[in-house]
Amino acid sequence: MPSTKSATREARLNVIRNIRGKPVRSQVKTQITGAEKLVFAGEGDKAKEAVVAAISALDKAAGKGFIHPNNAARRKARLMKKLNQASTAAAAKPKAKEKEAK
Repeated sequence: MPSTKSATREARLNVIRNIRGKPVRSQVKTQITGAEKLVFAGEGDKAKEAVVAAISALDKAAGKGFIHPNNAARRKARLMKKLNQASTAAAAKPKAKEKEAK
């Protein structure tokens, strides 16, 4: 329990900030999850669009202070890494099939 008047006020503000930020953080998580599902499913164009939307949501959330900017950067890097690995794997598959056909 806060012992000073300012601590009581700050606790009240923290509750309000948490309520305001929860839907934004939830939406970010939803978009990241959707993008990852498309990436792992191998749907290239849809996955790229979903990743761009997720990155935009992360940037907006970080800009408004709902998540830390380093947290957003880390999540964007991991998402892009997954997309790049999936796209290189998809590009390597047709070459492997061509070699088997010969």
